[in-house]
Amino acid sequence: MSCADPFRLAGIATAIAALLVGSVDATARSCAALVGRGTTVTEADGICRVSGVLRPVAGSRIGYQLWLPPHTTWSGRMVMLGNGGYSSRLPLTAMTEQLARGAAVVATDTGHDGDDPNFALGRPQAIVDWGWRALHLSAVAANRVTTRYYGRAPRYRYFNGCSTGGHQALMEAQRFPGDFDGIVAGAPGAARVRLNAAFLWQYRANHSAGDDARAILGQRELALLQQGALATCRASNGSAAGGLASDAWLNDPVACRFDPGVLACAPGRAEPCLSAEQVTAARRMYRGAVDPRSGARVTNPWLPGSEAGWAAYLSDGGRPQPARTSFWRVWAFADSAWSWWRFDFGRDLDRVRRTLSPVIDAVDPDLIRFRASGGKLLHYHGLADPVVSPLDSTQYHAAVAARMLTADWYRLFLAPGMGHCGGGPGFTRFDPQQAIEAWVEQGRSPDRLIARPTDPAANATRPLCPYPARAVHIGGDPEHADSFACRRTTDTNQNKRIREKTA
Repeated sequence: MSCADPFRLAGIATAIAALLVGSVDATARSCAALVGRGTTVTEADGICRVSGVLRPVAGSRIGYQLWLPPHTTWSGRMVMLGNGGYSSRLPLTAMTEQLARGAAVVATDTGHDGDDPNFALGRPQAIVDWGWRALHLSAVAANRVTTRYYGRAPRYRYFNGCSTGGHQALMEAQRFPGDFDGIVAGAPGAARVRLNAAFLWQYRANHSAGDDARAILGQRELALLQQGALATCRASNGSAAGGLASDAWLNDPVACRFDPGVLACAPGRAEPCLSAEQVTAARRMYRGAVDPRSGARVTNPWLPGSEAGWAAYLSDGGRPQPARTSFWRVWAFADSAWSWWRFDFGRDLDRVRRTLSPVIDAVDPDLIRFRASGGKLLHYHGLADPVVSPLDSTQYHAAVAARMLTADWYRLFLAPGMGHCGGGPGFTRFDPQQAIEAWVEQGRSPDRLIARPTDPAANATRPLCPYPARAVHIGGDPEHADSFACRRTTDTNQNKRIREKTA
């Protein structure tokens, strides 16, 4: 499939979606009147739930659900919520929360049923559906149905997602800038080919060549690595990096120069410690995948301070194979006998980028159409993310900022001590949806996001700041966000270090 095909097919698919949804009664004001070709409805407690099916091309079947609040309580907003991983499951809890706030809320199954990439076996169109088509066409359909139900179009349209949902968010901003007025992109796995290559690299780094039976580093060693990184870098990573020296996480993990060799077993050293083999494996993981032809890094590494969470993606659900093996066997090579030990991080990665990246990667920094449409983009990422490297986000932000000014329409927030889409020892609970609504509807740019610790019983607050600013303690009670200011620190090497990490 050529790079141009997704855009050509998008126009065709959108037209088909319009025809399908056009079969709904154009004057519909009741839930029952929304029944049409490809749509069924249920109504309870004043809530109209629309289940739709779109079949834009042969081999494609896209499902979506649209929940419509009563006419009298509708806020005028339509909110679409993203997916996780390769799962077809709808984010029902988040949908319920948005419905309670008065929004029409929609989500899609991304064109399949299940949570493993093997859903695309024998179904090449399912890859296109997952990559971009299901989300876009579901958004188009939901907008039309919502307009017919209420008799007026949504005043504000939002998308909010994290992980794969963040990937979907950036895909929408890049390819379909008119679909949404405000977009929240959390921890986006947007460089999807590179992300799966990173999982493959970590697996091979953690095994002797050809040996799938024995992992070199287990959870015990990963926890030891995280303790070592914190012990090495936390003191210098406190106030100098915009935080407190007492923080139990790294505020600037990019600056952490941690060598796992300091944990090596030696005569007279008590356990726990790392064997020479374990030190070598850890060093490879901290470096990230490299092209054997040039030695250049081709995937961004996970950062110090996130090690305890690495185990989830060091194998494929505990099976002796790399995470997302079926991505390579089904999507990339269509070869059920493909071996991860033969994969070349230069030649083979180049090949997969040529064939799959135009369909599933959301890495285009040209957002001029989104900016011109008046759209706002709020992007966030946890700095202790053990799944998608935060460097993916800083790298993308830098690429966009190199093309155009961003402060008035695109802001990135990094959350120290936050894992993948949440959790972790830092200040991890905040509300990007309210922030994007205030930005779009009232013109109040998010100069800070007030965050709370993971523990809901904790009362402390701290601001998250628009990158590259950081929350700097300016005096007063460190438990209160007002005791911090968002400032660019005196560390003039911050951008240089990020370039080094991603080089």
